Amino acid sequence: MSELTRLSADQAAQAIAAGETSSVELTQALLDRIEAVDGAINAFLHVDADGALAAAKASDEQRASGATSYLSGVPIAVKDVFTTVGQPTTCGSKILEGWIPPYDATVVAKLRAAGLPILGKTNMDEFAMGSSTEHSAYGPTRNPWDTDRIPGGSGGGSAAAVAAFEAPLALGTDTGGSIRQPGAVTGTVGVKPTYGGVSRYGLVAMASSLDQAGPVTRTVLDAALLHEVIAGHDPMDSTSIDAPVPAVVAAARRADVKGLRIGLVRELQGSVESGGGFQAGVQARFDDAVGLLTDAGAEVVEVSCPSFVHGIAAYYLVMPSEASSNLARFDAMRYGLRVGPEGVDDPSAEQVMAASRDAGFGDEVKRRIILGTYALSSGYYDAYYGSAQKVRTLIARDFAAAFEQVDLLVSPTSPVTAWPLGEKSDDPLAMYLADVATIPANLAGVPGLSLPVGLADEDQMPVGLQFLAPAMADDRLYNAAAALEGLLEDRWGGRLLDQAPVLEGAR
Repeated sequence: MSELTRLSADQAAQAIAAGETSSVELTQALLDRIEAVDGAINAFLHVDADGALAAAKASDEQRASGATSYLSGVPIAVKDVFTTVGQPTTCGSKILEGWIPPYDATVVAKLRAAGLPILGKTNMDEFAMGSSTEHSAYGPTRNPWDTDRIPGGSGGGSAAAVAAFEAPLALGTDTGGSIRQPGAVTGTVGVKPTYGGVSRYGLVAMASSLDQAGPVTRTVLDAALLHEVIAGHDPMDSTSIDAPVPAVVAAARRADVKGLRIGLVRELQGSVESGGGFQAGVQARFDDAVGLLTDAGAEVVEVSCPSFVHGIAAYYLVMPSEASSNLARFDAMRYGLRVGPEGVDDPSAEQVMAASRDAGFGDEVKRRIILGTYALSSGYYDAYYGSAQKVRTLIARDFAAAFEQVDLLVSPTSPVTAWPLGEKSDDPLAMYLADVATIPANLAGVPGLSLPVGLADEDQMPVGLQFLAPAMADDRLYNAAAALEGLLEDRWGGRLLDQAPVLEGAR
């Protein structure tokens, strides 16, 4: 493996600026890495080698003239849910196979303007519906730590690409934990910014009130650097916040928790053995990390957020309802897959639509469309969707009450480490429960960050700790996470990912 592929984004940016390497050289090294290992990982659905090298060359030329951004020339992978001119956007679904959008998502346009070469589009659960990236129409992505295990979802492709050293940066989306949970199980850093802090224009919607784009990286500083590039007000997005971007890079560089009040969420901790719902190894690594925060001067107290226990139930009514509405646009009339019904010579529009949606959507997408349509139907709207929205309000109030007492909240990111491929395929509810700790942040719109904090004793797979902050206080996440990251790296003698098998000698 080329040493260039092991550089963090910050290290790569510094090396390019110092003339120690070029964007073209770095991009080619990453493309070579993708060619060498992605057959075993399946992190990428599309690789744009020519486009990436052309962008890298343009970045090198621009840097020579002196006009450039800090991350210019550092390549990035993009989840296949963002529209991209010149590259397919499939959302992991057969219904969009081969579709090339006529416009860039706002975040993609910002990446291009900042000079980041786009390596390609990463694999995902179909329309972001899943927690394992096993529900992609193009095959599952595999965890670089153990290729017999899942990389999390729905953004497992982005997390796996970063963990396998195929990209130093990736872009993901988080609707119920789809950046943070893959980060936890692959040993990467995943951030869900404040809802509205990053534009959703050009992000193919699953649940419009929940979806949020964010960084997937190897370090907290890298996440902050990427966050700064993609964040900001966008008049094309009606939910975009018209306010200054939090000073996330400065916070990540400050890295000090002395005097911070950090709240342990009572409802989001406890091993199975002690009556909680978290794997013993996950709880142990979480407790170790909290101890480091205390030793570094943070005041850690327990807080209660009683409505969090209803988060999954509320989410799996709100999200399918919005998904049912959003996916109605895939009707075989304007773009995407069109299939005629068998044995019908002159089919109606409704028959073509039904046949196309049957052929184009996978089982998990159909399951959620049916659930959402039922929840929105006459006679059930108030009982299901309306009640879920009331619970959502209670969860937001729990956050508000907690943040009156503390600066940040912490919990394990995922209750379990990466499970074996296929283990939960026949039990959707078991898969849904993997998002128990991440969902509340989406329902309330607050930011969250997952940081790797070690390996579980049972299976030597990565464990993540989640920081949560008030809306538009994203900088608090980066400050605390960078401080903890430094403490952990001092203990480990480097990054957790440096211990990863990443295919060479993998288990």
